[in-house]
Amino acid sequence: MFNRYASLTLARTGLELKQFFRSRDSVIFTFLFPVIMLAIFGAVFNKEIAPGVTFTQYFTAGMVASGVALASFQSLALWISQEREDGTLKRLRGTPMPAAAYFLGKIGLVIVTCIAETAILLAAGWMFFGLNLPSEPALWMRLGWLLALGSAAGTVLGIAFSSVPRSARSASAVVVPVILVLQFTSGVYFVYSTLPSWMQHASSFFPLKWLAQGMRSVFLPAGAESWEADKSWQTGQTALVLAAWTLAGLLLCMKSFRWQRRDAG
Repeated sequence: MFNRYASLTLARTGLELKQFFRSRDSVIFTFLFPVIMLAIFGAVFNKEIAPGVTFTQYFTAGMVASGVALASFQSLALWISQEREDGTLKRLRGTPMPAAAYFLGKIGLVIVTCIAETAILLAAGWMFFGLNLPSEPALWMRLGWLLALGSAAGTVLGIAFSSVPRSARSASAVVVPVILVLQFTSGVYFVYSTLPSWMQHASSFFPLKWLAQGMRSVFLPAGAESWEADKSWQTGQTALVLAAWTLAGLLLCMKSFRWQRRDAG
């Protein structure tokens, strides 16, 4: 049974990757958008925000977290809405393929794109903007579990949220503003501690704030946690929040996911 599901997962992941790379718009937006934003902010805000730490280094940590959200939550919410609209999900549901294989294929796609996007962003930051990469194995391990938990939460929440838009045409208008607002309120584009307190309290409910904070704990030097609102990296709390959102997203998926449009007969 395990071997069967493993082979189905690999086959479905391969198919998802082929479809993804055939969509030039998706590839460019997923891989190049974070690098373009890094280039813009790196050119405009090239000063130090603290001794030995540039805004680019702070911003890169946030963009890594944002990239995970874009490659998981936003991408899946949009793609699945389109597949539901054009009847792909209905046709797949009528085949002998287990439903789990479809979702495992999406998970495989997210894992590959998140790792590739993070690698591209870090390489660009290191080569062109003087980004200091982690020097300790423990920090690379932290980056690993942050990517795993962040992408897991984003994946299940994206699958669940794909049922919110009433049609594929309205999906972008419904999905994109969610990520855009959270980027501005979660310490991606601005230093988190400088945001209004009400904005900090509101954003702390959502996973992107915690993922961005976790990424800062990886890429910023020792002592930088004093710039955080709570004067701590809160790595344990970050893991618990991301795990809780993953569980909540999974329950929402099981309750709300639909293989057909709402108005289907």
